[in-house]
Amino acid sequence: MKKKVSVIITNYNEGKFVESCLNNLKDSYENLEVIVKNQGSSDSSPELIKNKYPWVKYMEGENDGLSLGYNKAVKVATGDYYLFLGMDAQPSKGSIDYLVSYMEENPDIGLATLKLVLKDGNMDIDCHRAFPTPFNSIMKLSGMSRLFPKSKIFNGFFLPHLDLSKPHEIDNCISHFMFVRKNAFDSVNGFDEDYFLWGEDIDFCYRLKVIKGWKIMFIPKYTCSHWKGGSIGIRNTTRHLEKRPLKHRLKMQRMSTEAMSLFMRKHYMDKYPKILLYFMFFSAKVLGNFRVLVETFR
Repeated sequence: MKKKVSVIITNYNEGKFVESCLNNLKDSYENLEVIVKNQGSSDSSPELIKNKYPWVKYMEGENDGLSLGYNKAVKVATGDYYLFLGMDAQPSKGSIDYLVSYMEENPDIGLATLKLVLKDGNMDIDCHRAFPTPFNSIMKLSGMSRLFPKSKIFNGFFLPHLDLSKPHEIDNCISHFMFVRKNAFDSVNGFDEDYFLWGEDIDFCYRLKVIKGWKIMFIPKYTCSHWKGGSIGIRNTTRHLEKRPLKHRLKMQRMSTEAMSLFMRKHYMDKYPKILLYFMFFSAKVLGNFRVLVETFR
């Protein structure tokens, strides 16, 4: 039976979040289906989902990476809209209904996201970003963005000059809450599967907005709580919930900067001076090694 909205979630050992996520989605919108693509979980989450939530479309599988996991789940989705959601995220009541109406009234919008709120009450700034131009990236890598968080120049990647109380256009957001029009998703052939984890969201938004011309909107009227990094194990906000093995955490740290280099190779090589890009590649490598070193002693 065809649905209006397909919620698409991947699960990698996220048993701590399954109940809060799926309980929140149940009855959240009358014409909705929930698809969970398992990513080779070794905890009890697969059994919990299958036994307690029979209304969920459950897909077994290995850890394909986030992009491929999402794309596989889309193949069984029937909705006119796809909500890509993290297992550690819970949209507020009425938000899905509102987004459907908003997108129906604005056919030029390909993607919308809500204001994501972390457990400590602060906004997850990754839901409100510009594209990582060389200048924005250098400001972020150098730490200038942290020194001047309200500066349009030094912290341009997170768009601090825009009014967070009103809907407005942004460049990209985190893939753990993306409300995407099916036609828009199809126009870019889904997520780029070269990204295993990290970077898939920026790449998707870049192709959606820059290459295909769809609008991407930030909608602050509703919120979505986000226990950021629950399955990754390297976020300060959630690493205390369950200690991930060191090998896993080091892999996550390396991949976070490798994705940055991959994005630049795909989209910037013919757009910016080579010497500037090589400096960015070098900086990303240094940052990645530093993150691995710090993580080793945590």
